[in-house]
Amino acid sequence: DLDECATSPCKDHQYCLNTDGSFSCKGCDASCVGCTGEGSDKCKTCASGYVKEDEKCKDIDECNLPEKVCMKENQDCVNTSGSYKCVCSEGFEDKDGTCVQT
Repeated sequence: DLDECATSPCKDHQYCLNTDGSFSCKGCDASCVGCTGEGSDKCKTCASGYVKEDEKCKDIDECNLPEKVCMKENQDCVNTSGSYKCVCSEGFEDKDGTCVQT
């Protein structure tokens, strides 16, 4: 079997999987920028919103950072994979970018 992966035939956001007589390109984990294999422990570097911890790229919980990320009044932070979003607190709704009581 010729190792086609030796010539790095895949794109930057993929890793090469050598198979008998061929190869396939597989997508890197969402937490990676470039990778050498499957999973968050095979990242070359971590994507934005992720930090390397115990050899793996883990999501940063922006909602638990010392400085608040959702600055508007009556707004709550919701952590998402690799990011976060600001939503109006319960009992409030978004009216032209401001959280007003419902």
